Amino acid sequence: MSSQPAPTPRGRGLSRERIVAAAIEVADAEGLDAVSMRRLGQELAVDPMSLYRHVGKKDELLDAMTDTVVAGIEPVTDGGDWQASARATMLAARATMLRHPWTAAVRKASAAPTPAELRYLDTLLGILRDGGFSVALTHHAIHVLGSRILGFSQDLYDDSGDTSSEASEAQARAWAASHPRLAELAVAVTHDGALGGCDDDAEFRFALDLVLEGLERRRAQEPAGGG
Repeated sequence: MSSQPAPTPRGRGLSRERIVAAAIEVADAEGLDAVSMRRLGQELAVDPMSLYRHVGKKDELLDAMTDTVVAGIEPVTDGGDWQASARATMLAARATMLRHPWTAAVRKASAAPTPAELRYLDTLLGILRDGGFSVALTHHAIHVLGSRILGFSQDLYDDSGDTSSEASEAQARAWAASHPRLAELAVAVTHDGALGGCDDDAEFRFALDLVLEGLERRRAQEPAGGG
């Protein structure tokens, strides 16, 4: 990040693309809370008020940032197996979103999909339809895949706390009498070894594969020419 150069009042050389790129850089480095018109004015050496003419209010800027990130996803549409193409496409989306972790919060707060999201979703729908899905099963698939379409997943509880072996053992002892199955799980072998924390990437892939395998079984049961 740059220091704080003196702003140029007229915002000479500004463009929507340049502002959005700077905002993404700030969000990637410091999180969404760091993104403000004042901060972007400092980064771009312009009067912050000049930014509004290009990107509107902050909500519009956040949508533009997400749109730019999603536009960078490269779907797999090689005409091969639908399951492999859909899996590779959603894993590509996940890899992109993990490089810009703030996108999940923006996507959750936004009321409508951005243009790039619509293009991406239309491409994924095409993978399903070209793979033999009926319109009805495609509709069900979109609902069951949910946020995994864009590489997100949401766990029931936040498990980002202390996952050390000592913490897991202490939790297991506390649960041993009253919640034996929870205690059993607390000391189970996980992705990081005994008593380790969960690997979010591995869990995402497991859930995605499970859903895609189930959808393939349903697709295979559909009558030919089902529409």
